[in-house]
Amino acid sequence: MKHKVFYLFLFFLNLAISQKNESEIVNRISSPKIPLIVKKDTLDLAKVLDTVIPDKPVAPRWKKTNKTGLNINEVAFVNWNAGGNNSVTAIANANFRRQYKFKDILWNSEMLLSYGLNSQEGQKIRKTQDNIQVTSSFGYKTKELSSWYFSGKTSFQTQFSNGYNYPNRDVPISRFMAPGYLFLGIGSEYSPSEKDFNLYISPVTLKSTFVLDQNLADQGSFGVEAAEYDNDGNRIKKGKNVRSELGFLVTSLWLSEIYKNMFFSNRVSLYSDYLNSFGNVDVDWEMNLELKFNQYIAANVGAHLRYDNDVKFKELVIEENETVAYSPRLQFKQLFGIGLVYNF
Repeated sequence: MKHKVFYLFLFFLNLAISQKNESEIVNRISSPKIPLIVKKDTLDLAKVLDTVIPDKPVAPRWKKTNKTGLNINEVAFVNWNAGGNNSVTAIANANFRRQYKFKDILWNSEMLLSYGLNSQEGQKIRKTQDNIQVTSSFGYKTKELSSWYFSGKTSFQTQFSNGYNYPNRDVPISRFMAPGYLFLGIGSEYSPSEKDFNLYISPVTLKSTFVLDQNLADQGSFGVEAAEYDNDGNRIKKGKNVRSELGFLVTSLWLSEIYKNMFFSNRVSLYSDYLNSFGNVDVDWEMNLELKFNQYIAANVGAHLRYDNDVKFKELVIEENETVAYSPRLQFKQLFGIGLVYNF
């Protein structure tokens, strides 16, 4: 009888200890740091994970730029013994950019517009800057973590109004769509998410040069085939208005805030034709530094370099009073101005 009482005592003691351990385990699981919701003896894991794991920020699919500006430079003289002419220069520009990036899709589009005039005492108004440029590319990538896209790109460039070799205002040397440039190609595009940088490499790009002014086309301007004339100077065959090339294209765009309120942009385009003089590279390189004083006032310092083997210049040799053969030259433009900037 004593042994039965002793065994019964051990059984109730073991049961009491087991219930205490289970209570402690339940208390640890039910810690306020990780609240559990019990429904019909099951856990709502979705709500538990929402409580423990914070929401991951979602990158915006669209990035946009709407920017307009007006730079004005003015010089005035009153009884200035060193001499000089009063002058005013105004340059208006606009930049509209859209970028869509989501999962495996990339779409970049940009429009650049600029036009400038100069008024100087004793002279008629002259044009200082003129550009219309529209670019669009569409890309698709096959690897989620990669920044390389299979891409197709098109680009168009021309100008607003007639250009002259001042002071001669009678004969234009360029016009709207004379020239006009159209690039259309396929290749590969590198566009990392953490930087505002883009590199496009195309081994197959069609370049079309349009000269829709017949007088310029007859002269063979901008690389199109010139007109043919007989011995009496009569035109027997019109100059062509379009020239097509097939070549290799590399473009790059880098935008960065290199210091507080100091923004740098670098645009490069390199093109070489396979069919005609492969190895001659057409260069279009533009750099610009913008210093923002406040929301509406900024200073700009820029440089623009161009070389196109199809754009010929003639040089007048004064000593012999004759014109030497046409030849391409390096084109360079420098810009400095302070003006108004508006972003929307």
